[in-house]
Amino acid sequence: MPSFEQALEIVLNSAKVMPSETVALEEALGRVLREDVKADCDMPPFDRSTKDGFACRRQDLARELEVIETIRAGFSPRKRIGPKQCAKIMTGAVVPAGADCVIMQEQTEPVGDGEIRFVGDHSPDNICRRGRDRKAGDIILKSGTVIKPSHIALLALAGCVMPVVSKRPRVGVIATGDELVDPSQVPGAAQIRNTNAFQLAAQVRSVGSSVTNYGIARDAAEDISRILCKALGENDVALTAGGVCVGEFDLVRKVMKGNGVELVFEKVGVKPGRPMAFGIRRQAFCFALPGNPVSAFVMFELMVRPFLYKMMAHTYRPATSRARLQGAIIREKGDGDTWVPVVFAEPATVAEVGYQGPQDINALCAADGLVCLPAGITELQGGADVIVRHI
Repeated sequence: MPSFEQALEIVLNSAKVMPSETVALEEALGRVLREDVKADCDMPPFDRSTKDGFACRRQDLARELEVIETIRAGFSPRKRIGPKQCAKIMTGAVVPAGADCVIMQEQTEPVGDGEIRFVGDHSPDNICRRGRDRKAGDIILKSGTVIKPSHIALLALAGCVMPVVSKRPRVGVIATGDELVDPSQVPGAAQIRNTNAFQLAAQVRSVGSSVTNYGIARDAAEDISRILCKALGENDVALTAGGVCVGEFDLVRKVMKGNGVELVFEKVGVKPGRPMAFGIRRQAFCFALPGNPVSAFVMFELMVRPFLYKMMAHTYRPATSRARLQGAIIREKGDGDTWVPVVFAEPATVAEVGYQGPQDINALCAADGLVCLPAGITELQGGADVIVRHI
């Protein structure tokens, strides 16, 4: 049985990078860039005023200044600033030749017809110089970047209206279990609603992949086989939830093997989620996740999310922060890494969520992140410094 680190390395080394495609800028959010994006001009492309005020020469600040023109954003100056002259200028407008500073309007007062004077003690330049942010030809976004809303503005600024991105991996999600019913149904005796398929589908979408929910497979080899083969045939990745423990009706591993899936590993040294299996059939990959919702969620975050990003040529690094543990976290066994849901009690202090085990989805919903007890460790003492993996 591989450790968590070994299993993750195996998974990531197995990933095959998707081909690229071009998309419209409006559709680029959440996609992964496959080519460096370069500035096609200096940014900003001219000396730009950062304030409403008057463009002038700093050496003239002690003098009365003649206002020779008004410069609006989007219009070019018509005149050069000479001695004892200034131009009224708006934020974002081109600073005229001859001027080396912009004094804020609030630091001036009129002194006559068409003249002003500076009444402040000091003024910064208030000019964003041409090319200060980027020079033409500079790389502004690197290949492998996951496009965020702020990146959309940068792409627009560079005129990159059809960025080259990775194609989305197609992911099929299957929940298994005779006890499951659709969330729209009222559960009968011995039944529960299917939460895993919807939870996993939401996690897949949050990566930027496309997803198909194949519903519920009953605890029968024929039913699991039919739906699994369909999912593997129509997608790049299949995710199953449930049926991977050692019970008489835990048939997923057996069905995977019977349908040509080469199981790379069948367990992982991590809790919750130890029974997770990973396999490959030709060009498709299969993650068999445990049926407990917390286990399924955690194993997706630890294994599947980095894998899907790797398929899109992005190296995933989860958001983490350092915090102090409010109270002790104790576990009976240390046979593998154990991930525990925690909540921020204060900005830099975390506490264990009241957690009843891997079926406790309510505790997971209350959590801000996960803290790991490494293999061999059964207790983290109160006051200990811990790394919180945000979820």
